[in-house]
This record gives sequence, C-alpha cells and structure tokens, in this order.
Amino acid sequence: MPDFTYDDRVYYNPFEFAMAHIGGTWKSPILFRLKKEKLRFSELKRSMPHISDRQLAAALRELEKHGMVQRTVYAEVPPRTEYNLTKLGAKAIPVIETLRGFGLDMMKEVGIKSAFYFPNAKRKR
Repeated sequence: MPDFTYDDRVYYNPFEFAMAHIGGTWKSPILFRLKKEKLRFSELKRSMPHISDRQLAAALRELEKHGMVQRTVYAEVPPRTEYNLTKLGAKAIPVIETLRGFGLDMMKEVGIKSAFYFPNAKRKR
C-alpha cells in the first residue's frame, strides 16, 4: 500500500488516516454525543466526567480543524458557544457505533459487568 502525506504527516494506510481523525480516548465519544444535538462545552464536559477542560478543548479544536465539528459562537453576554457535527462528522457516526458495539461485545465476552453499559442484564443470585 503506498503511503501518503497530509498536513505534513505521513500516513501508511487509510485506516491510520481515519483513526488520526476520530481515534484516541476522547474524539469518538465527543462525536457520539453530538450525533443528536448541538451541545455547549459545559454540557459535553458534564457528560464525560473523566476528561479535563484542557483535553476537551484540545479534542474539539482538532475535530474542528479536520472538519468533523462546527463551532458556533453567539454574540451574547456572556458569550455562548455550541458545537455540532458537520456532514463529515455525521459520516463517522456509523463507524463509531460499530466500534462501540464491538467494544461492548468484547466486554461481555471477558465478563465485564456494568449496570451503566448493560442496564437490562439479569443479575445472578
């Protein structure tokens, strides 16, 4: 497979290229949360308690730079900023949902029990 360069970085295959845009710990969860509605920074932060403000801001900047997320700033006092998916970001959602489903299947396979991820699972007594 021939390598290619984009934005001063060499990629060896399309999978690596795609994962550079949606991979990592936080980018896919951010996109997943934006699939149904626009959200403000604070709403995204509240839905992901383990992410720091700095990590969230950096991930949102990268997603915006790569055309996955649109940032809209409203001229109000105090200023309001909302994030929503672009068409490109929306195209990533089926991929993210597939990977998420695979992750859930793997969790079940290895015996991870979580009321959060598997709320309807029957408990053994």
